[in-house]
Amino acid sequence: MALEPLRAVIARHGLATRKSLGQHFLLDPQLLARIARVAGSLAGVHVIEVGPGPGGLTRALLATEAASVTAIEIDPRAIAATSDLLADHAARLRVVAGDALEIDVTTLAAAPRAIVANLPYNAGTAMLLRWLHQAGDFRVMALMFQHEVAERIVAPPGSAHYGRLAVLAALTVDRTIAMNVPAAAFSPPPKVESAVVRLVPHAVQPSPALLEGVGRVTAAAFGQRRKMLRGSLKSLGGAALLERVGIDPQRRAETLAPADFVRLAEAL
Repeated sequence: MALEPLRAVIARHGLATRKSLGQHFLLDPQLLARIARVAGSLAGVHVIEVGPGPGGLTRALLATEAASVTAIEIDPRAIAATSDLLADHAARLRVVAGDALEIDVTTLAAAPRAIVANLPYNAGTAMLLRWLHQAGDFRVMALMFQHEVAERIVAPPGSAHYGRLAVLAALTVDRTIAMNVPAAAFSPPPKVESAVVRLVPHAVQPSPALLEGVGRVTAAAFGQRRKMLRGSLKSLGGAALLERVGIDPQRRAETLAPADFVRLAEAL
C-alpha cells in the first residue's frame, strides 16, 4: 500500500510548524533515506528517534532492518501523525509522548541501541550533552544539528569552534560530519544550514566522575576563554593547579587538547 505523501499528513493533522518547538520538517524521501544510512547497518538494532514530526524519518528507519523504532515526540499533533504508521508497523514501532530532555532514552529500548534524529534546533545541544555522558550505551548516533553546532562538535583544538562540546565529544566518541543539508530542503526553510553528524562511541568510556570533572574544568576555562588559564581557572586552583600538571598558566583554553583537560580534572 502506497504511503500518504508527507504534505498530506501535515495538512490532515494540522501540523503547521511551531517555532517554540524548533520544528522544521524534511519531506524528501530520498534525503530521509540518506540520513538513515548515516548510522550504517541497523540490522538487529533498536533505534530511538527524537522529534519525528510528520514521520518522514520514521518511515525511512522502518524501511531498514532495525529491530525496532521508538519515536519520542512532545507535540500531540505529531504524535498522532507518527502513530498513523502503527497500522502497518505495530510490531516494530513505538510512539512515546514526552520531552526527550526529561527522559532517559536508554530505558526505552534494549541494547544494541542507536539514536537517529533530526533534532529540534532549540534543544539539540542539551540532548547531545546528556547522551555523550551515556555514550557507551549506544552503538551509534546519527544526529542533525545546525551546521554551526555540528562544527562545534567536531572542532579540533585551536579552531574558532573549539570548546566544551568538542572536548566532551572527543573524549567519548569518534565524530564526523557525514552530510550537509541545505536550508531549502526543509519546510519551512530555517535561516541556517544543517548537517548530520555521525558519532561512534569509544570502546572504553571515561568514568562518570571524570566526565563531571572535565565538565567543571571546561565550564570555567571556556566560560572566560579570552583570559589566560590562570585567571579563568582561579576558582579551581588557578596557577597552582596548572603548574601541578605541567601546563603553562599563561595559555588559553582553546590551546589545550582534550587530554589536557583530563589531566586537570584528575588533579582536582
